[in-house]
Amino acid sequence: MDSYPIKIDDPEQTATFACNLIIFSIAAILLYQVSGLGITAGAHRLWAHRSYKAKWPLQLILVILNTVAFQDAAIDWARDHRVHHKYSETDADPHNAKRGFFFSHVGWLLCRKHPEVREKGKRIDLSDLESDPILAFQKKYYTILMPLLCFILPTIIPVVCWNETWTNAYFIPTILRYIFTLNMTWLVNSAAHLFGNKPYDKYINPSENKSVAIFALGEGWHNYHHIFPWDYKTAEFGNYRFNFTTAFIDFFAKIGWAYDLKSVSEDMVRKRVKRTGDGSHELWGWGDTDQTQEERDEAIVMHHYTKDQ
Repeated sequence: MDSYPIKIDDPEQTATFACNLIIFSIAAILLYQVSGLGITAGAHRLWAHRSYKAKWPLQLILVILNTVAFQDAAIDWARDHRVHHKYSETDADPHNAKRGFFFSHVGWLLCRKHPEVREKGKRIDLSDLESDPILAFQKKYYTILMPLLCFILPTIIPVVCWNETWTNAYFIPTILRYIFTLNMTWLVNSAAHLFGNKPYDKYINPSENKSVAIFALGEGWHNYHHIFPWDYKTAEFGNYRFNFTTAFIDFFAKIGWAYDLKSVSEDMVRKRVKRTGDGSHELWGWGDTDQTQEERDEAIVMHHYTKDQ
């Protein structure tokens, strides 16, 4: 960090510096958390998997947070993720973990997509997302909105609000926060596909990884998620342990902004665990044509939307 013109024997200046440093650190951490929610609760659970529905105020919040995270427009993010679930660990998987940790973590973004990724990606139905006016607006103006929300405002606000230096404001809550958030998301594609136990299906790569779940706001319970991609919790647990995103969604469900939350019955989970799976993990989310009628019938859908709300 830049040196501040303070005297260590001046209690008042020292206290001011310490206070600013605390505020600065909290702001950077909060920005990482909320921008991460734009991916986990927004691009992932809402738009890629349709595991719950959201009224327009929550959609607007999530699309703003998603833009702050700068991991591509939500429509494009969801397309790649749906392909990933439909063709996991094949050449059509954008970040195929069978090609190694580095490739699945970041290498897939540094080279041309495999022809199979492009071919299979064209077959994924995105009509539900492309018809959404909020997502269409984000995609159309992404090159303007993204720099403003991800880089410019996070740099200007600390300088204006508590007289932070431009260097600190740029490199810590902006660049460091962005790089950290990216890597926490990428760990779901790499570490959570290579390390951990597989209580639901031992025949697939995705694993239960607590460390990833902690840093990715609840996205590390990956063996479960690839079996039941339409569960809004992305995990079996009924509490918020290492799953901040679920708490976020549940809060908005209680105030009526999130509804039709889809989950899995204990009986369905128990049956899956007993069978240890047959490797059929190709659903991209709720409504996929390959989803069985049994799953649809036995799914738990909470907080139904009514016209009176």
